[in-house]
Amino acid sequence: MRPYNRMFHPRGWRSFMEYGNGTIGDMGVHMLDVARWMLGLGWPVSISSSGGILVNKEGKANISDTQSAVFDYGNLQVVWQHRHYGDPPDPQYYWGATFYGDKGTLKAGVRSYDFIPKGNGQKVHREAVLELDQYPEDRTEKGIEDYAAPGNRGNMRDFMSCVASRGRPVSDIEEGHISSSSCILANVSMKLGRSLRYDSRTGQVPGDAEANALLRRPYRAPWTHPEPGTV
Repeated sequence: MRPYNRMFHPRGWRSFMEYGNGTIGDMGVHMLDVARWMLGLGWPVSISSSGGILVNKEGKANISDTQSAVFDYGNLQVVWQHRHYGDPPDPQYYWGATFYGDKGTLKAGVRSYDFIPKGNGQKVHREAVLELDQYPEDRTEKGIEDYAAPGNRGNMRDFMSCVASRGRPVSDIEEGHISSSSCILANVSMKLGRSLRYDSRTGQVPGDAEANALLRRPYRAPWTHPEPGTV
């Protein structure tokens, strides 16, 4: 058990693996989710990752300050990269997803997107749609992410509609499971130093007992890991 430190609260817990899954599990999961949604991707065929604490070695944080992960879909590789030092390569899209297509490049961030066509076409730029006039509390609520609030409200409305219709939400829990599990597997790959192939039907990495042991964390008694047959 890690002794309490005031730096954990309110958001410092993100810097400790005891409470989260590092930067890839905190921010990378959202960007992978966007890429999967836009490209219609499910589970990757294999996942590989490398990195570690390569620069900030004197700090208290124990998450990787440098990490690259490749989610291999066979005919397509989705790549995640982060580092906690230096200047961002693109200050406007320091958190974002970049799609390279045969007609141009799409940069999608939390506050805007840009499409840069190949050739001499006109660049398209759009800002995130905020709802500050409809919901003025977004201007004053402490700590709110105003760019995310409209999407959150849309998801809530969609979820409540699906409760009534028994339909499948736009942001379905299965999709969240795929994205979050893929990021966790990337951390396991980085820790073990090898690529992993995950069987989503069994919830296991076939033939890799060492990797499977890292798919769950030890619990302090009297708490136990929830098993499918007991929950």
